[in-house]
Amino acid sequence: MAGTVDEEIQAFIDSTDSFYPPDAVDGSIDQQRDWYNTMCRAFRRDYPENVTAEDEVIPGKGGDIPVRRYRNKWGRETATVVYLHGGGFVVGDLESHDDVCAEICDKTGFQVVAVDYRLAPEHVHPAAFDDAYSAFETVAAEGRPIVMVGDSAGGCLAASVSVVARDKGDKRIAGQVLIYPALGGSKDSPSRQEHAEAPMLTTRDMDYYGHVRSGGGEPEGDPTYYALAASDFAGLPPTIMFAAEIDPLRDDCVEFAEKLDRAGVHAEAHIHLGLVHGHLRARHVSDKAGRAFEEICFAVGRLGQ
Repeated sequence: MAGTVDEEIQAFIDSTDSFYPPDAVDGSIDQQRDWYNTMCRAFRRDYPENVTAEDEVIPGKGGDIPVRRYRNKWGRETATVVYLHGGGFVVGDLESHDDVCAEICDKTGFQVVAVDYRLAPEHVHPAAFDDAYSAFETVAAEGRPIVMVGDSAGGCLAASVSVVARDKGDKRIAGQVLIYPALGGSKDSPSRQEHAEAPMLTTRDMDYYGHVRSGGGEPEGDPTYYALAASDFAGLPPTIMFAAEIDPLRDDCVEFAEKLDRAGVHAEAHIHLGLVHGHLRARHVSDKAGRAFEEICFAVGRLGQ
């Protein structure tokens, strides 16, 4: 495997695997969610003392959408972050990324609204996208600029929301920060070849999640499924992406940044060397992951100014 991990990241991988096994996709949906939730609880940190959160529901096409709103009592509410969690469209909820959202709120001063979008296989595409877009529209109606943020599957949704908002002439998205996102990049990319068996995410995992998300047949040319399926990229919001070096999805960020740049959109694709997919959860146990998280929060703050 190209790329190397240090002792801290290897310990993080080993700890993660002890809760959420590398072959988790072979388990039932209920088992996968139980493993994942147990793993998330094991890594969870308490809120910063200046951050509070409150659960709400907002209307969506498929019914009410649970969201959690984080506020910073010392905050600069010049923007609102809409956060979409990762989990392959199969696992994850308001609890799985609760502490991540609280810390983004702490470090940026912005409100953060986390979205509990519907999951597959109970709700196949476009259910998750519909919920993400409904959440964006509801929060944007409050009047503050929006920074779309998401990791992995959530990064996929955030990018698709930005494409559709652009197509509708909606300019309320100030920018987007995408953290090791799935964007529909080339299946022959170097990262997918080099890191097909990477820790934390393999190409086999990706194929499984795609099959479950789509209900068995991935759509083509649908930017609500993958942002890279868009017919053009002009007019999209400033985009800052953070990829992990040892991740089959790494080159999705590179490909998206190239297309945005050619379309005249400000785009940055940062590759964190020695890090793996899912490293947000390692931010308190790895110096590298901690520095990466600081960069991510700084990028959110830049775009929300």
